[in-house]
Amino acid sequence: MTVEPGSAVGVASLIIELQSVGLRVEAPVETRRGGAGPSDSGMLWIEGVPATVPIQTEDAKRSPYVLKAEDDGQGIYRDGVKLASVAGRHRPRFYDLTTDDGVPYWKIALLHLDSLASTVLQTCNYWGNADQCKFCGIGLSLDAGRTIAKKTPAQLAEVAVAARDLDGAVDATLTTGSTRAPDRGARYVAQCGNAVKEVSGLPVEVQFEPPHDLAVLDEVAGLGIDAVGIHVESFDPTVLAHVAPGKFRTGIETYFRTWERAVQLFGEGRVSTYVILGMGEDPELTIRECRRAVEMGVYPFVVPLRPVAGSLMEDIPPPPAQYAERVYRKVAGYLADRGLGAETAVAGCARCQACSGLGSVQSGLVGGRPLLQIAPRPGGSPP
Repeated sequence: MTVEPGSAVGVASLIIELQSVGLRVEAPVETRRGGAGPSDSGMLWIEGVPATVPIQTEDAKRSPYVLKAEDDGQGIYRDGVKLASVAGRHRPRFYDLTTDDGVPYWKIALLHLDSLASTVLQTCNYWGNADQCKFCGIGLSLDAGRTIAKKTPAQLAEVAVAARDLDGAVDATLTTGSTRAPDRGARYVAQCGNAVKEVSGLPVEVQFEPPHDLAVLDEVAGLGIDAVGIHVESFDPTVLAHVAPGKFRTGIETYFRTWERAVQLFGEGRVSTYVILGMGEDPELTIRECRRAVEMGVYPFVVPLRPVAGSLMEDIPPPPAQYAERVYRKVAGYLADRGLGAETAVAGCARCQACSGLGSVQSGLVGGRPLLQIAPRPGGSPP
């Protein structure tokens, strides 16, 4: 792969490749182990661009890319040639604090680069039955004792202030396991978000499934929430039925109806959805439906599959870089035309961008330069 060191185009190409093949590490790096979120990944700034890349998978251990310590930082190398400078972060200082009742702050929320993140209900009505989302690891962190089942608004607000003051957190992303209640957990995660915002002043995104009554969205907006993530995961109904049966029964059109109402309440660019690549989806259908979402003001946060150890898809590799780049380039063009980007997202995953190459691709396209071509891996082919 040819990389223009320091350029938006070169960094985009490198991040896409690393998120496909992983990164060997010979230097300390802050990581998130197991469970929900960017699991088993190193959290890095590559030439100033935030990125989470697999470092603990078997593929990563065989990656041709290696993170090395340098006198004044770290660098990513391939075949002895430095491709990019890297800044990591040390263990956040707020992790060493505990609540008055003895709960470590890191069991309440984690820092993903500069974004505070928490799953407020670490249980889900899909988990452990035929409806379990095959890519998900929400129950794994709880089983391993790395979190608690339910975080309270007061706990989250307390941790948010510490993360802001001690470690420079700039926003908060709160998600939840889906509940059987008609609101699907939206009210509780929004109450938690309200507490965080009121006490810390950080912009907040909350994430939840489409509620049965769309009036619940008005309640969420009324609590001062800045942005919402309502995640369809895949636009391909065949894939969705296989990997997320509960979401499939909700129906893709239900997501579009919910997004339409949410955009009216929160504004364009402040409603997002995860779109996971590498699960066998039809790429043309995926691109077409991403464009439909963008046209209504929704940010489709396109990410490569990040296999979670212990999940039902732990043995499925991430998609080839060439495949992800093709989709990114199309979707980034739609976003640029609509005027949507990380800056319009305000908070949440689409603001952070670290788990995707989409934002860095958009930066390259806006700069008027075509994305560099990435040579396919031997034997690699789009899913």
